[in-house]
Amino acid sequence: MKRTSLFFLLLATIAALLLLAACAIDPEEAEQETAVVAAIPTISPDALKIFGTLPEEATPVNYEMSDPLIDLGRMLYYEPRLSINGNMSCNTCHGLNNYGMDGLRFSFGHTGNPVGRNAPTVYNAALHVSQFWDGRAADVEEQAKGPVLAAGEMGMPNAETVVSVLKDIPGYLPYFEAAFPGEDDPITYDNVGTAIGAFERRLVTPGRFDEFLAGDTTALTEAEQEGLALFMNTGCTACHYGPALGGNSYATLGAQEPYTTNDLGRYVVTGKEADMHVFKVPSLRNIAVTGPYLHDGSIPTMESMVQLMVRHQLGKQLTSDQVDSVVIFLRSLTGELPADYTLQPQLPEAE
Repeated sequence: MKRTSLFFLLLATIAALLLLAACAIDPEEAEQETAVVAAIPTISPDALKIFGTLPEEATPVNYEMSDPLIDLGRMLYYEPRLSINGNMSCNTCHGLNNYGMDGLRFSFGHTGNPVGRNAPTVYNAALHVSQFWDGRAADVEEQAKGPVLAAGEMGMPNAETVVSVLKDIPGYLPYFEAAFPGEDDPITYDNVGTAIGAFERRLVTPGRFDEFLAGDTTALTEAEQEGLALFMNTGCTACHYGPALGGNSYATLGAQEPYTTNDLGRYVVTGKEADMHVFKVPSLRNIAVTGPYLHDGSIPTMESMVQLMVRHQLGKQLTSDQVDSVVIFLRSLTGELPADYTLQPQLPEAE
């Protein structure tokens, strides 16, 4: 009987202690904990499908990728003898160890004068609908041939001169023959563009965001997920969608509120009034490390860029805290550089 009484007394004591512990919790702390949990955004997996999956390479539609082709393209990408002064290569303005750009508002051509637009990153560019800010090149193969012959950039006078330079370097012939088997005369200017383009199709930068899209909810921090939710809810995905988060479409700069720029944009290419001040939407991949921003490199910070785009493109306003939240997400889009491609290869020596 005494044992039974002691047992019930012990149970009553434990219950009383538990009740006291529960009462000791600060109601404000409980509310804060609840608020933190409630603040974690819930992003529908279906909504995330708007970004798609970043491929290992951007597959071309009119030729087969091969290791010899990519190896040749890598050499040509780093080849300074493709410029009139022998000092500039694709890598000069699009440094692969610097996220595919040079960090300048305007790059400088062989004359030492600045070019007319900001040099965009080459990473993930092969995923875009077209190349250059105004979309004047259909793909990276066509784009690769442009700067070499541009008077204000690499300055070669014509395609024949480029071919002559390469043919005067005997070490290049075996690489062209391996990259373009069966061709009697493989060293052509079109093949130069194809090889460089093939190499650029391998320049993709996967990162934590891709792990998140694949289902790893821990790949992005809570703050980054909050920024992503705000990014999507604000309407940024109207332009920045797809695996590269942009590059899929064109947009008028100042769609909702006029934006002053002297650059006529895509109008110069098409001659259509509707394309006045229209530019290709840039990719947001690696955006944190590829400033300054806009076609003219006039915006130095991501914070300014977010506020400007939300205002002029969407007709909305964000608080400074909201801007900071979006920027936190954008920083998570910095990917991994392909280490094998960021080092300059051994180039054939001239006789």
